[in-house]
Amino acid sequence: MKIHADDYRVPDGKTLHLSKWPTSTKRVYKSKRDYQDMLKDHVGKLDKLQQLLYASNQRAVLLIFQAMDAAGKDGVIRHVMSGINPQGCQVFSFKHPSASELAHDFLWRTTRDLPERGKIGIFNRSYYEEVLVVRVHPGLLEKQKLPDKLVTRDIWKERFKDIRAFERHLARNGTLILKFFLHVSKQEQKKRFLERIEEPSKNWKFSMGDVEERKLWDKYMAAYEDMIRHTSRPEAPWHVVPADNKWFTRLVVAAEVVEALDSLGLKYPKVSGAALRDLEKARQILRKER
Repeated sequence: MKIHADDYRVPDGKTLHLSKWPTSTKRVYKSKRDYQDMLKDHVGKLDKLQQLLYASNQRAVLLIFQAMDAAGKDGVIRHVMSGINPQGCQVFSFKHPSASELAHDFLWRTTRDLPERGKIGIFNRSYYEEVLVVRVHPGLLEKQKLPDKLVTRDIWKERFKDIRAFERHLARNGTLILKFFLHVSKQEQKKRFLERIEEPSKNWKFSMGDVEERKLWDKYMAAYEDMIRHTSRPEAPWHVVPADNKWFTRLVVAAEVVEALDSLGLKYPKVSGAALRDLEKARQILRKER
């Protein structure tokens, strides 16, 4: 069955209500083997498209993943990108900002890690933390040492405007931007937290901070809704992907990345002129070897 990734793309400026957006949906695979075959097919296509991206050396791809804790970001990245040449893919995870990062504007630390032409860059969390975590925890904004007159109730709208301008700039310079919010339910998050606590091999994934953040669920959902509505644009769309079923989430992300890359119409560079004559010369030399 075909995955329709467009079903989860948020239209430009759409008023979003995450409480009405599905966190789970009907299965599109018949069995585990069927799921594995579908994912393998997407991964194979992605591998070929990534080679084209690298060879053409004109476009860059930026994938952004945002989600509540335990929504499966790491698993999506690991499985969907499993067939990619590591030389053409870079993954960056953004945690608490350092003192040096806090001394710069809020886009500075992620800008340093943008993908080069020919490569896929993956942000596991991103500059969007500045309108999510910082919004939910106002004390973090104080650490950024902004002039008092700049910290108004319009600061989030201003940051949305800055982000939109930043992403337009990237798009105009050849970067394909795809953004994914993995939409997990509060019930499923609880289940996954308990698994991390009860299974020794997963203990390392859990911290008490996860439980504290869970208490702020409603505030986070409101922040996500506002963020997605203000920053989902044709040049950098948001996809709200149901995340209660990890297999389904991976298939949707894989399908959208493949479709978006394929739409670029990438081609291998054509060799002509002196370079073509050099190829013919090299051919003759190699054929004469014993």
